[in-house]
Amino acid sequence: MRNYILIVYDVKEKRVNKILKICRQFLDWVQNSVHVGELTKAVFEKLKVKLTKVTNKEEDSIRISKIRTGKMLRLEILGIHKKQVLDNGII
Repeated sequence: MRNYILIVYDVKEKRVNKILKICRQFLDWVQNSVHVGELTKAVFEKLKVKLTKVTNKEEDSIRISKIRTGKMLRLEILGIHKKQVLDNGII
């Protein structure tokens, strides 16, 4: 079974790029410090392990929301979609 995952993080500047790279391996980057996508349970656990290894529990915050299916999520975007910006090579 796949879950729709939403990750939002606020980490110290020295770890931002590490967290960003890990999240982008598994999820779509939709906005600064926000990633979403569908993952199997096994892949989700792998993501959490990688994030835990680079996170400082005393300084960083990573919030993960799981939704059983993307069909339950209704997404509305006002303005530019971050993925469009990436695909066009702007960022």
